[in-house]
Amino acid sequence: MSRIKVAIACQGGGSQTAFTAGALKALTEARPQAGLDIDVVGISGTSGGAVCAALQWFSYFKGDRPVWKRMAVSRSIGRLVTSWGELREAVATFATRAAEKLRAEGLEAGHLAVFAHTNPHNGDDWYSGSWAARIEPTADTLALIGEAVRLLRAFWRPGFRYFKAGIMLGDLAPARQQAGMFATRDTVKSARAMAALDAVNARFGRGTLRPAATGMLKAWAGRQARHSPRYTTRAEEMLIAKAF
Repeated sequence: MSRIKVAIACQGGGSQTAFTAGALKALTEARPQAGLDIDVVGISGTSGGAVCAALQWFSYFKGDRPVWKRMAVSRSIGRLVTSWGELREAVATFATRAAEKLRAEGLEAGHLAVFAHTNPHNGDDWYSGSWAARIEPTADTLALIGEAVRLLRAFWRPGFRYFKAGIMLGDLAPARQQAGMFATRDTVKSARAMAALDAVNARFGRGTLRPAATGMLKAWAGRQARHSPRYTTRAEEMLIAKAF
C-alpha cells in the first residue's frame, strides 16, 4: 500500500479544542492498529487547536507516542442496578477495559478512583458515591479489578438504583518505571499473563478471554444497537472527503 500524505488543520475554540485533542489521540492510536499507512506532512491550528497541533508535532518530532496523564472508563448502565453483584460486575468490566487501554499505550497507573450514582432525573433518591486511592503501579487486569472492587465496597449502599458507574486512572507513566522496593506481585509473570490475554483477544475478538469477575450474561450492560458514528475514537468511521 502506498503511503498517504496528510496535512491536518486543528480547530480551536471552547469544546472544539477537546474534540480536536480526542481526534488526534484517536488517529495516533488507530494508525498501527488499523494498518493506516499515513505520513503526516503538516499540522496547524488556531486558538486551542494550535496548542494541540504544537504538542502533537513535538511528539512526532521526538518520535514518541503521546503520553496521557489520566484515563477514564464509564458507562450509563443498560438498566438500573440494585444488587451488589451486578454493580461489581460492571465495575470489573470497566477495570478490564481500562487495563487493556493502559497496555495498548505501554502505561501503568498508580492512582485509581471508582464512582457510581443514581439517576437524578427519574424521581429516584439521589446518591453519588466515590472512593480513590493510590495503588501499586500496574496495568494488570486482575490487579485493577481487585483494587476497583475494594474501592467500590467502601461506598456501596444497598437500597438504591444505580444508573452510572465508572473508574478513573491517574499517575500514568511508562510501564515498569514506577516500580517500588516493596512490590507485592511478580511483574514478569504479570506481563507474560497479560501478553497472552491480549494475544488471544486480538486474534479472536475482544472479550473472548476475560476474567470471571466481569460476569457472563451482563444483563446490566448498555444497549448500543443504534449508536452514532464514533468520529473521535474510530478512524475507520471518520468521514472521508474527496475532491475531483
